[in-house]
Order: sequence, then C-alpha cells, then structure tokens
Amino acid sequence: MSRYLFVVPPLTGHVNPTAAVGAELRARGHEVAWVGHSGTLTPLLDDGATIFPALADSLERDIQDARRRWLELKGFAVLKFLWEEFLIPLAHAMIPGVDKAVFEFVPDVVVADQQALAGPVVARASEIPWVTSASTSAELVRPLQTMPKVEEWIRRQLAALSESDVDIRFSELLVLAFTTAELVGDRAFPDHYVFTGPALRRSERTEFPWEWLTEGKRRVLVSLGTLNGAAGHRFFGEVVTAVSDLTEVQVVLVAPPGVVTAPPHVLVTERVPQLALMNHVEAVISHGGHNTVCEALAHGLPLVVAPIRDDQPIIAQQVVDAGAGLRLKYARVRAPEIRAALDAVLHNPEYAAGARRVQQSFRAAGGASAAADHLEAVTV
Repeated sequence: MSRYLFVVPPLTGHVNPTAAVGAELRARGHEVAWVGHSGTLTPLLDDGATIFPALADSLERDIQDARRRWLELKGFAVLKFLWEEFLIPLAHAMIPGVDKAVFEFVPDVVVADQQALAGPVVARASEIPWVTSASTSAELVRPLQTMPKVEEWIRRQLAALSESDVDIRFSELLVLAFTTAELVGDRAFPDHYVFTGPALRRSERTEFPWEWLTEGKRRVLVSLGTLNGAAGHRFFGEVVTAVSDLTEVQVVLVAPPGVVTAPPHVLVTERVPQLALMNHVEAVISHGGHNTVCEALAHGLPLVVAPIRDDQPIIAQQVVDAGAGLRLKYARVRAPEIRAALDAVLHNPEYAAGARRVQQSFRAAGGASAAADHLEAVTV
C-alpha cells in the first residue's frame, strides 16, 4: 500500500482527472488524499475522500476574480496576467497548506497538476518524488516555441518560484497526459510522458430533468465551461438564434439563469451532470476546454469548437486535425455559421467517424486504470 497526495488548483477541469485516478487507487487499497480548495474539491470527490485545505475561501474568491479579469484581456497581456496574477500568486497561497498536508499525510508520491505549482515546490523541498498531472495537452506541445523570449520569461517566473532552474511544470519522473496521440498529434515525447487518455470516473450530484428529453429527437449539448459561461451572453444568444427553428433538435444550453430567452426545444440550465448527459446527445458545442472536448470524444461525439483563449485554440485545432469537428471564431461567430457547423457535425458522417477514432484510442490507452498502473510503478 502506498500514499498518494494530489495537489490541485480550484478549477473543476483540473480536479476531475485526479478524482478518477484517485478513486482507482483507493479501490486498489492505497491511501489517497487531495490538497487544495475544500469548497471546490468536496462536490467533485467521492464521499469520504481525504481533503487537506490549502486555500481559504477568501483567497479562492480573489483568484477566481483574477481569472474573470483575465478573460477581458488580449495578446501578451493574457499570458502575463495568467502568470503574474494567477499561477504564481496561487502557488504562494497554497504552499503553506501543501506543506502541512505533506507533513500530516506523509505521502510516498505527490501528484501535482500543472497549474498547482505549490506541489512540486513543496515536494522538492521535502525530497518526495513528484509526478505531473497534465490536465491539458496544450503545454506539452510547446505552443510558445516560436516565441523564445516569451518562453524565457516564463522560465524566469518558474525559477523565481522554485529557486532552481528546473521546469516544475513537468516532472522528470512521470508526466501523466490525459489524452492520446490520435488527438494531440504524432509528436516525439520523452519516455516518461505517458498518454493514458482521459480519466472520466467521478461523482456527479447535479440533478437533471431527464423527462425533458424526448424520444426520437436529436440532441446537442452546448457548454462554455464553468468559468467562461458567465461571459458568454453574446455567444449563447447566437446559438439560440441558430437553433430557433430546429424543432427536431433538442438543445441543452449550460448557461447562467436569464442569459437568453429560449424556445421550448432549448433547455437552459446552470449545471448538468455532464458525463451522464453525454450518453444522451449526438454532438457538443464547446469552447474547447480540454475536459469537455475529451469527455465528448470519449463518447464518440463530434464537436463544434469556438475557442476563447488559453489552451483552447490549441485543443480546438487538435479536434479539427483529428477530423472530429469544426472550429469557429468565438468573438465573431454569428448564428448562420453556428447553424451550418452544427448541421455538418450532425449530418456529415465523417465527423462522427473521426470522433469514434479518437474514442477508440482513448479506450485502448486505459484511462484512470492505466494512470494508476504508472503511479504504482513509481513506488515500486
């Protein structure tokens, strides 16, 4: 039996893979714990999960406010703000809690999300082996390699935090990448980069009016993720206009209350049990968040992707290159383009075939079970 400590940021999409892997490790008899923001972790983990707090509610609110301000920026200001106002402050805020969790839980391995930099900082100081949980594949492909000065600027941020020249985003022991080559592309990676496909098992406690789904209708899920939804008023309005007369299609639109006025065949709801709902839809319209994209493809669902920022343009292009969907311009897209793209992924079998190819690669990769295998190997 080994002890694994997952260090995660207060972001649902970054917690979800660790929830699945942690549940698999617990089923095998290992001791597992998480450290992060308790309010974020509790609803996403199984009952009885061990949680160490590392972020007070007030600090979590400040960080989420910072991310909302980040949505309003453009160009290099986006990257600068991400590091100076989110990632580095988050790391400093979490270090005391992670340090305490390591002292109390005494893990054999620390598993740190790429955006939870406090994990490798504390693990290295405590001389504990640490593993990277790569909840998005974007950084793995070095998206800034054509901008060496920007890459060097990021390395300086990391060096100041870790007081070393080690790139603490990527463990030299094991990097768990929750994707496959079929999606990320045929690239050369170090041998300790392991591609397991998405880890999908998790607790979903959100209620949903399943009786609203009508037999014989085609169904589409529309989501901009937990952070972007509040800023998606214009996009949601264009979606509703695009599908307003498609009465043969039922649309589940994940959006804040009052954002749009929708016809009867469009259900507007603030939250959904997304994994369960994926079994009842035929296509997904998304912002290109890695979690939502991989969950859709794991169900063989083609996508219409309108990336907003961060890793989303990279993930959106991966979907297009895999033949599993179409990409739209979030800031400029209008209802006719959304209508045409949705019609294509629903009726052109090539997109569904591309999604199924990625789905098959995910199944072959092993998901949470394969990730647990590799984590067990670290402690042998």
